[in-house]
Amino acid sequence: MSTYEVHRSAVIPAAPEDIFPLVNSFREWGAWSPWEKVDPGMSRRYYGPGSGAGAGYEWSGNRKAGSGTMEIVESAPSSSIGIRLQFTKPFKALNPTTFTFTPVPGGTEVTWKMTGENKGAAKIFALFVNMDKMVGSDFERGLTSLASAVAAKKSS
Repeated sequence: MSTYEVHRSAVIPAAPEDIFPLVNSFREWGAWSPWEKVDPGMSRRYYGPGSGAGAGYEWSGNRKAGSGTMEIVESAPSSSIGIRLQFTKPFKALNPTTFTFTPVPGGTEVTWKMTGENKGAAKIFALFVNMDKMVGSDFERGLTSLASAVAAKKSS
């Protein structure tokens, strides 16, 4: 299949307004993103505003980290965030990504969703690797770390 979607959800025991700022600013992702520690020597550059629409992040790292950019293209406070995720290495790819924050009993259900289309060499790679299996566990780790980061902020 040339198109795919990866999504994971978790209930975090906090209000949406306590979680949202940690996702709405790339400067906060170091506290919870599953990819921040993949390459300790990874170079990072932030651009645009500190948070919300227009905030950007560029990274370049080792073979495992790859390189690319993320830019927040939509930010509805405590409700949803839309990100334009573009990889330049190891494969060129554009992966629209969203986070939604839904109040539920016991906290907030946070859903992390990424879509994409396999083209060129990535299409051949996809014949052997399932994107949901490859990235889904990262999303799960990220949501668990996000819950820990929210708890740490609330206790400080």
